[in-house]
Amino acid sequence: MRESSVMSGSRAGGLRNVVLKSPREIELMREAGRVVHAVHERIREAVRPGVTTGELGRIADETITAAGGVALFKGVQTPNTKFPFPAAICASVNEEVVHGIPGDRVLKEGDIVSVDCGVRLRGYCGDAANTWPVGRVSPQSQRLLDVTRKALELALEIMRPGMLWSEVAGEIQALVESAGFSVVREFVGHGIGQQMHEEPKVPNYADRKSRKGDFRLEPGLVIAVEPMVNAGRREVKAGDWTGWPQVTRDGSWSAHYEHTVAITPTGIDVLTDGR
Repeated sequence: MRESSVMSGSRAGGLRNVVLKSPREIELMREAGRVVHAVHERIREAVRPGVTTGELGRIADETITAAGGVALFKGVQTPNTKFPFPAAICASVNEEVVHGIPGDRVLKEGDIVSVDCGVRLRGYCGDAANTWPVGRVSPQSQRLLDVTRKALELALEIMRPGMLWSEVAGEIQALVESAGFSVVREFVGHGIGQQMHEEPKVPNYADRKSRKGDFRLEPGLVIAVEPMVNAGRREVKAGDWTGWPQVTRDGSWSAHYEHTVAITPTGIDVLTDGR
């Protein structure tokens, strides 16, 4: 579940208020990440025309419960939503960017569905997202998925200790915009550990305002890196009266990929890839 970029951000000048994780804590986060990965694998196998988003939610509930975990998203409330989030996953279809509530919506051939899942296990959290095609999708939709996935892969490829996050974010933004797509700015990635949302904020773009909260990648830092990319304009809005689903303002489709990533002394360690 994404953190709004308009909430209080990480402090300028580095990693103030950020809790760096020990090797033991990182391994505990990897255990939570394995459960998140298992949820995504089961959902990937289940996504097809005729399946409801509610069925995907039930798969997540079963998988998390069987592993002894706790679904992070259930019960989350924000000032702009009418009730606590009721499900273990966000299932966001087509023009829904994030925070889609699983229910009776039936997936159709050609849809895309973004699934975001967070789990707490033994006191530590993991968080990851994927966007799945439903059957055969249009070339434009497949390109949106490919570019968004590549944006995450690029971040993982270039991240290293000592870099400023803005250097990575600028590369994400450049890749996305060179493809003719746009990066969502209202919602960003986040630090993660014993809580789902910790400092710092982790934007997928770099501008003067975002650089005020810039931070350096240091060993022990764990962040959720998650580009959200729109096929059209970048602006989003609430999709209905609940305030939960966030949709593209222009009705274009959106994709979302995410991994929980630890910075090590020599590089990075992805904690939600199932290892």
